[in-house]
Amino acid sequence: MALFEAIIAPVAKLIDKIIPDPAARDRAKLELLKLQGDQEMQTIAVQMQAIVVEAQSTDPWTSRARPSFLYMMYTLILWSIPMGLIAAADPKMATGIASGMTAYLRGIPEELYALFGTGYLGYTAARTWGKAKGVER
Repeated sequence: MALFEAIIAPVAKLIDKIIPDPAARDRAKLELLKLQGDQEMQTIAVQMQAIVVEAQSTDPWTSRARPSFLYMMYTLILWSIPMGLIAAADPKMATGIASGMTAYLRGIPEELYALFGTGYLGYTAARTWGKAKGVER
């Protein structure tokens, strides 16, 4: 999909140079945008299908992977409560803990953060789709 997006802008500029009639140029750009939309819809459909298959898997490791990952993220967020108490009791220790956690989290590759975002949004979309279809409660 990124390759397709990289092609759209140069093609649109080329259309500006090649087609002198503004109405024809606008129609050509509209067709280009429709083509991009169709490509994006196909990509989303494939991703949704994979998410639904994973969610319906009988393998507990597969079907629970996304929720487990979300619970881990929630735990990291809730860790701020004891960190606040530690900071109140010993600010130097809290600063050391926070520095250590920051260094650790910055060491995680950016692709894994992107994977988390994709998984979180995909899980949410699959749950919403399942509820809308009446498959899930």
